[in-house]
Amino acid sequence: MEGQQEKPSIKTRLVGFILQSKRVWHVLRKPTGEEFKAIAKVSAIGVLILGAIGFAISDVIKFLAGIFS
Repeated sequence: MEGQQEKPSIKTRLVGFILQSKRVWHVLRKPTGEEFKAIAKVSAIGVLILGAIGFAISDVIKFLAGIFS
């Protein structure tokens, strides 16, 4: 069929991934204390929000199960 391209081999894809990873690794730097604290706060808030949502869903399901049982 015309217009179809061959899928790159696993070796080619692996080499490409390694090269991209090296580029990212060279750009990385250690976060400052202030940056780390900000990331920790945002992560903690996210975990608390997800936990609250999960808890609320669990309570609603238990409530509905109690009504319909």
